[in-house]
Amino acid sequence: MDANKSVFNQNGDDIGWGDLGANQQERQKLSNTPNLDLMAQEGMRLTDFHSPASTCSPSRAALLTGRHGLRNGVTHNFAVGSVGGLPLSETTLAEILHQNGYYTAMIGKWHLGHNGPYSPTNRGFDYYLGIPYSNDMGCTDQPGYDIPPCLPCEPGSQIQHYRVSKAGHSSCYSKVALPLFENETIVEQPLDLWRLTQRYTSTALDVILKARKQAQPFLLYMALAHMHVPLSPHFHVPLPSAPHPSEGAVYAASLRDMDELVGAIKNASDASEKDNTLIWFTGDNGPWDQKCLYSGSVGPFQGKWQTSRGGGSAKRTTWEGGHRVPTVAYWPGRVPANSTSSALLSGLDIFPTLLSLAGVKPLPDRRYDGMDATDVLLHGTETGHKFLFHPNSGAAGKYGDLQTVRMGRHKAFYITGGAEACSGSTGKEELHDPPLIFDLSQDKAEETTLDPTTEEYREAEERGRRAREVLLYDIATDPLLSTADYTTDQSAAPCCDRRHASCRCSSG
Repeated sequence: MDANKSVFNQNGDDIGWGDLGANQQERQKLSNTPNLDLMAQEGMRLTDFHSPASTCSPSRAALLTGRHGLRNGVTHNFAVGSVGGLPLSETTLAEILHQNGYYTAMIGKWHLGHNGPYSPTNRGFDYYLGIPYSNDMGCTDQPGYDIPPCLPCEPGSQIQHYRVSKAGHSSCYSKVALPLFENETIVEQPLDLWRLTQRYTSTALDVILKARKQAQPFLLYMALAHMHVPLSPHFHVPLPSAPHPSEGAVYAASLRDMDELVGAIKNASDASEKDNTLIWFTGDNGPWDQKCLYSGSVGPFQGKWQTSRGGGSAKRTTWEGGHRVPTVAYWPGRVPANSTSSALLSGLDIFPTLLSLAGVKPLPDRRYDGMDATDVLLHGTETGHKFLFHPNSGAAGKYGDLQTVRMGRHKAFYITGGAEACSGSTGKEELHDPPLIFDLSQDKAEETTLDPTTEEYREAEERGRRAREVLLYDIATDPLLSTADYTTDQSAAPCCDRRHASCRCSSG
């Protein structure tokens, strides 16, 4: 295999399938993602690609291990005070590539443990710059746009501020400022959200240049804050005298901000005729519906069965809007230009596919859930997963349970539930025996279930039930299951100087 360089961009955090201009049906309107659209035009747009989970930590753990959360142990998010992280018994994509001569770097949100052996530089990455968890899990001096808004860090006291959502949970505080790590050192706390994109961009370009000068194959894993709240587009810094932005303007500006970063990386990759780089853009889950005007578009995947009964049908749910994410693969001369694939694929597949393209074999003693998608990317085949399972990510049931199965055009739900919607409503947990089954080829909005008395339903129900039984048995008998430590302790929160309010310290 002559591919000795790979750039993987997980640029979208809480990004919607409909946020990508190339995915929009009404293409006459101005796109906020022209660089991604160009990548799609010069590469491949994957229209049936799904995140491994519909919330942060489980999605990232599955991507880096190629294993469902029920195997790798990460079934829900880690906290600011988490003691542990991705279990040390798991081996990451970065570790394997590093062992095979790759320079490995990560920029952005980690959210898989920030203490000691759980940090990125102890999980296979030679270099790291980023935030240890989501960008709303700590205060800043100039908060970004969010609903409801957060207060800035307290400059001189330990007073703690909370905001409470309509569902009644605390989600904003100023006791621990949002830190920026370089490798294992906090270089800024609180960080400057409004300058973070430029910092990520310049660092990414430095990584590419360094690897190119050393003629070394590299993996660059980027996991940006976009489009997670608080939104802070660098060219939209609020001024005291500035008018309140119009509805949708901040989200659109943030999309353009993210897209400019993608364009800068693409341009750097294209600059060298000798460069041989795959860029793979995708997202960690769908939009956060409860954030209203600061939330993205699910496109036609509206989960109407759920929304008509209360609650949202995007992030944290197993409805299409929660896990179907915009995805583009770009590799000049290798990935066919201006191509579209409807193969059923997942973020689980990134692990085996990148290893295959690098000519590296995965660990032989592990059971994996992803598939090698090389033939889809390079040869245009439409052979994806026969069955793809979606875990509960917080909307209903037990964390990590494989509650939904996709099989061709059909999708079966064994449990449903709606996350908090913009209105504040939530959908109650409902068990379904027999399951709800939708035909996505005719009903992208997941509005009307198939009639259980029809042959189509019975055939789909039997296939889904058997596949689910096979996978659950395989997981139950897996001798290398991991268990994550979700213990929290106040002392585990990242803090560069505990003598100061909000752990404040300056860069350098």
